[in-house]
Amino acid sequence: MLHHLSLGVRDLGVATASYDAVLGALGYRRVFDDDDAVGYGIEDGEDLLCLKLRPAAAPPGAGFHLAFAAPRRAAVDLFHAAGLQAGGQDNGAPGLCEDDGPTYYAAFLVDPDGHPIEAVCKAPDGRHEADAHAA
Repeated sequence: MLHHLSLGVRDLGVATASYDAVLGALGYRRVFDDDDAVGYGIEDGEDLLCLKLRPAAAPPGAGFHLAFAAPRRAAVDLFHAAGLQAGGQDNGAPGLCEDDGPTYYAAFLVDPDGHPIEAVCKAPDGRHEADAHAA
């Protein structure tokens, strides 16, 4: 359904340091950058998330959060630790969120611009769903 998502950030350097860390933990990387924007994804030039320099940016209102797919539970743990080290705020430590399902393993952060972000792995044995089906 979605092609990509853009977030406005007040300081591109601070934001990219944070997103390099959290998205790197999940297997994503910078796929382009310029003076006013940085894109993240898997393939060069094909961003799934774009950070755009907007000095007057404010985070979205209540109810918004952005959840990233994690390939395994260990990546969720790394996402959380890397995010805290890169200046994010804890918004929920890694663990099972059984209200969202018996295998819903997630961690929650607030990025330096105030965007609530999450990493989630729903595979029953902690592996990516595609890996679990192949086993």
